Amino acid sequence: MSRLFGTDGVRGLANADLTPELALAVAASAARVLGARTAVVGRDTRASGEMLEAAVCAGLASAGVSVERLGVVPTPGVAFLTIGHADMGVMLSASHNPMPDNGVKLFGATGHKLPDGVEDAVEAGLAASWERPTGAGVGRVRDADGVAAYLGHLVSTGARLDGLSVVVDCANGAASEVAPAAYAALGASVTAIHAEPDGLNINEGCGSTHPESLVEAVRERGADLGVAHDGDADRCLLVTAAGDLVDGDQILAILAVARSAPAVVTTVMANLGLKRAMASHGVEVVETGVGDRYVLEAMRERGIALGGEQSGHVIVADHATTGDGVLTAIQVMSAMALAGRPLAELAAVMERLPQVLLNVRVADKAAALDAGAEAVREAEAALDEDGRVLLRPSGTEPVVRVMVEATSEDVARQWAERVAAAVAPG
Repeated sequence: MSRLFGTDGVRGLANADLTPELALAVAASAARVLGARTAVVGRDTRASGEMLEAAVCAGLASAGVSVERLGVVPTPGVAFLTIGHADMGVMLSASHNPMPDNGVKLFGATGHKLPDGVEDAVEAGLAASWERPTGAGVGRVRDADGVAAYLGHLVSTGARLDGLSVVVDCANGAASEVAPAAYAALGASVTAIHAEPDGLNINEGCGSTHPESLVEAVRERGADLGVAHDGDADRCLLVTAAGDLVDGDQILAILAVARSAPAVVTTVMANLGLKRAMASHGVEVVETGVGDRYVLEAMRERGIALGGEQSGHVIVADHATTGDGVLTAIQVMSAMALAGRPLAELAAVMERLPQVLLNVRVADKAAALDAGAEAVREAEAALDEDGRVLLRPSGTEPVVRVMVEATSEDVARQWAERVAAAVAPG
């Protein structure tokens, strides 16, 4: 039987996989497992978020929880507003996924995502009988403005950005109000695009998964940089003045150098160029499995303040408990302002090696990994220190992922295709 919770909460097609009934039950079970008496609930701009928000608030109230309904706010905003204010937080979002999807993300009182064991207890609690409160014991639901407090927090983390011009792609999502306001409050000249959500257009041809229009806007306006958020603003990618994309690995390198970080945490998918850059600056690199929750776990275990993923999920632990795209962009722009250097120069601290990723559909992932082992060894021997090979199964699809890095894209693709052929011959 598959696990209800994935790497980032409960996610699925809204009103089909993720029904109001399921959202209500998950919220009520989480409240009981966490012993919550208070909660904050936020959502991104998906039309289905209105329906699921009502269900989650009902589930929490049925468990005797007093609920503050925040409305549209980024996922990291819910995490921030939970700390010291509520026993739990709930965010309704499917992040960068298409509009028809949605998800339920849960945070504990510390603003951190729940560990696997607690999620398992929440799932087990769905089938448990329990005594419902009645009368005055039923929770109340009220609307609250969380944006102002979260915006104040964001602004408090940055340097003055006077004279800096930025184009921000808000993905028609949760960043549409907060991101332009935060950058402008620090003095930047801000142009916002894809910041008119209508419930249906979130992530549609825009945001961090489709940065093409942002690249065009940065060039047209002669801006110093561009910022691309995803639907719930827990990640960002950047664009230089020349229109070149700066991914999460490069952002991590920029911040590590700017902060003189002793160590960073990243995943096995990080570009080899990041490791080389960090080694040249004496920065230790700690690797984890794919997923920002695993990055954060390693950061907390090792006391490391900076970590992230190539996708643009970056965690700055002295300011946030989860990935925060708006905060990340503020930190990079602050580094630009303080150093008086353009983004392209800061990003040059890391030279990205060409990376080829192939997804190979297979019937048996374990057998496919065994079949590809010899080809992986051959590729590793040929590439030596000038590249690397990663073969791993997908956690959600009947797919094995083949990733090869090398000094040229032709070489990387050649070896990726050879390994893929061995994984799924014929």
